[in-house]
Amino acid sequence: MSYLKQIIARAILLIGLVFSIGVCAQNANPLKEKMFYSVDEAIVENIKTKQLNLRDQQLFFIPERISQLKGLIFFNGMKNHLEHWDPSIFKLQKLKTINLKENSLVQIPEEIKKLRDLEILDLADNAIKKIAPSIGDLKDLKNLYLSGNKIAYLPSKIGDCASLEVIELNNNQLAYIPDSFAKLSQLKVLDVSYNQLYELDSAWMNLQNLEELKIAHNKLKHLPKGIAQCKSLKTLVLNDNDITVLPESFGALKNLTLAILSNNKIEALPENLSGLINLRTLILRGNNISEKEIKRVKAALPGCVVYI
Repeated sequence: MSYLKQIIARAILLIGLVFSIGVCAQNANPLKEKMFYSVDEAIVENIKTKQLNLRDQQLFFIPERISQLKGLIFFNGMKNHLEHWDPSIFKLQKLKTINLKENSLVQIPEEIKKLRDLEILDLADNAIKKIAPSIGDLKDLKNLYLSGNKIAYLPSKIGDCASLEVIELNNNQLAYIPDSFAKLSQLKVLDVSYNQLYELDSAWMNLQNLEELKIAHNKLKHLPKGIAQCKSLKTLVLNDNDITVLPESFGALKNLTLAILSNNKIEALPENLSGLINLRTLILRGNNISEKEIKRVKAALPGCVVYI
């Protein structure tokens, strides 16, 4: 692996680690609440149990008796063979965390609206194509993980999930993101890498709490001029697109610390880069940038390591 690729890998790994720690912190506390690994065991020992882990148990369906665990707030059913949502899950209306990653689910059904206390929903690496509009009823949902599915369309009602802070939609089939995303005022992390996006809606630029924006491996040709309105943006990952020009407002992202712009069609950066006072890593490899422009950029960003 080249040195540059190592730098990129480390940067992305660090970003993922920070947010994985944050996710773990929102789960039920394993030091205070006992974790059960069998529905029957939980029913026998403590009908009020709060945590259940059925991970990697070769299950094709969820035991119906799970509905008796009315106090359950954390459920992990990842790495099984689930193709359908068992109705009994929707009777667990105190659930705050559901992890059904790495199953074979094909949809998020209408009944998801019954889980109104849900804060974390991890459905990454399934076969999901359809998301019911009722997902918008999850007003407390903070983290939504849908990477590695077959999603080509998102319901506009997803913009009603007013508490959303993290959305991962990378490795899907999206060509369009609904305008309603602009309503997600609490959003901090948005990953739509490895899709088919040709443009970003300028309304997104009102996401003033957005800290991390990943749109690598799409078909973008430009960024909206209002990018500077994302005043909290720290990480911008745009590698492997078709971008030719960056807007002048790019130079005003004062909180930006990492920008990955490799493998585009960029020939020059904005004339004024003085606003990038916190930029520490700028990756430009795979663009058609002249030596003269490289020298100018490095001189304008003395506190930044520039990789060409």
